[in-house]
Amino acid sequence: MRDVCVIGLGLIGGSLLRAASAAGRAAWGATASGADATAAAGDGFDASTDVAAALRRAAEADALVVLAVPLTEVDDVLREVRECAPGCLLTDVTSVKSPVLAAVRAHAPGTRFAGGHPMAGTTESGWDAGDGSLFRGAAWVVCVEEDTDLVAWTEVARLALDIGAHVVPLPAAAHDEAAARISHLPHLLAAVLATVGAQGGPAALTLAAGSYTDGTRVAGTRPELVRAMTEGNREALLPVLDEALGRLGAMRGSLASTGGLAATITAGNEAAREFARFRAATPAGVRVKLSAPDARDGLRAVGERGGRITAITDGIATGEVS
Repeated sequence: MRDVCVIGLGLIGGSLLRAASAAGRAAWGATASGADATAAAGDGFDASTDVAAALRRAAEADALVVLAVPLTEVDDVLREVRECAPGCLLTDVTSVKSPVLAAVRAHAPGTRFAGGHPMAGTTESGWDAGDGSLFRGAAWVVCVEEDTDLVAWTEVARLALDIGAHVVPLPAAAHDEAAARISHLPHLLAAVLATVGAQGGPAALTLAAGSYTDGTRVAGTRPELVRAMTEGNREALLPVLDEALGRLGAMRGSLASTGGLAATITAGNEAAREFARFRAATPAGVRVKLSAPDARDGLRAVGERGGRITAITDGIATGEVS
């Protein structure tokens, strides 16, 4: 198994360092946060604040480098990658993919890059919030562009599989549009719900129960992290936000004019049922030969149909599509 170098040891990076080590990989990490580095080292992990040294070690070992820093820090770290490990195998775990892809092409074009995003997390942050089991059963997007190095893609996918995730192959743009709908818009709506509820004062907060706590859970995430993901995905998020505002406007107009909310509530109920049906559907098996000329197209088709890769053996990616 290939060694792993994790840059950034917060919730996701820290969980990844734990998980990679538990899977039997040689793994080390570095972070600009002295507190996280000290905590990781105190827990027995190979961690420091010397990012350049960690990257040089990765270059010598031909390790897989994982960028686990906020989007706002990606450019600076990529400049260090270009300086210390210019030809390395590289991935990331950032929640927006198109800006990272553009940054890699601008600042570290010699790397063998396949972007990634594990769909896992909590509202907590920092090394102490990490959990080596965080990724078990999670979807992990590994991006496939027209020019993606499939050797790099395979190495990233194997890491995700080794630590218990399943792999969803998607282009960066498709990931960002989907994430805008099922992650970034919910963060914004949670912020609005939390604010409106709190403005009701003590009486409203005393009565708050499941519908409020469920709807506002992610509003407890660190604001700078939410800003990075939502502002970083502006291009994909704006039309999705417009769609949501259009539905809210139509709902408001219907309530004001007829007093009825049947259309909105029925559509939402049906959408929730459709999600449940999708999750319960019996999947069909799928195989993609990674050395085939159309392998990238085959992988993208799996992801775009809602499928996933669950194993890679002898150059064949196998999985399922619902």
